[in-house]
Amino acid sequence: MDKSPDAFRTISEVAEDLDVPQHVLRFWETRFSHIKPLKRGGGRRYYRPDDVDLLKGIRHFLYGEGYTIKGVQRILKEEGVRFVQAVGRGEQSASALPAGGAQPAVEDKAPSTGPNLDEEEDSDRLPPREGLSPEALHGLRAALEDLYECDRVLSSLKGAGEAPVGE
Repeated sequence: MDKSPDAFRTISEVAEDLDVPQHVLRFWETRFSHIKPLKRGGGRRYYRPDDVDLLKGIRHFLYGEGYTIKGVQRILKEEGVRFVQAVGRGEQSASALPAGGAQPAVEDKAPSTGPNLDEEEDSDRLPPREGLSPEALHGLRAALEDLYECDRVLSSLKGAGEAPVGE
């Protein structure tokens, strides 16, 4: 039985619809303050139709257009939530971004040892990756998001006065 278009969706339904793991949606909540699902007992999340449209737009910019999280944050700031939701619904093209606005910057070269989590990213868009399938790119992006989340958790633990593991 299909739900009404106005019905709230669970995290598992949204994750399946967007073809991303549930932990990615929870991670995006930490990076995009605009994602605010309704939370019920036990922390169970329920996404409104506007939340789902926003998540679809974010996914499109991250996976379809190759933007970084910082780049999508900039788009949300400069163009607004409604623009990203419209992209998620397919009503607006990502190419409708104004020139000089949140357009992706081109990296001069990819870092040789990976990103430095302590430095600000200069680019909003990942460099093109030749020879990798969309599935492999999706897996790599999910793994990178997991690593960023681990770093965030470890940083918050260090700030709370707890000794890091191994010390």
